[in-house]
Amino acid sequence: MEEPFVPIEDLAKHFTVSISTARAWVRQGLIPKETYVKVGSTYRFKVSKVVAALSNAPKEVVVADTHNEPVQLEIDFNPDPDQDI
Repeated sequence: MEEPFVPIEDLAKHFTVSISTARAWVRQGLIPKETYVKVGSTYRFKVSKVVAALSNAPKEVVVADTHNEPVQLEIDFNPDPDQDI
């Protein structure tokens, strides 16, 4: 059975982040287009593909905040919540 696409709320819950953070990751291109589909203004994600993409992303990414000043964002997560690191 193929993995279903899930709403952004489920994706945010999986990574234990806010929905706003998940949306920011999409806007910033941290979540590649091949990991989701967009119909109108609705996004649906394949969690395993997003996990793989974020696992391969650089640990440090420079992004701009709302004042257009550079800030440093570090993305570090445990893709398997049952696994200790």
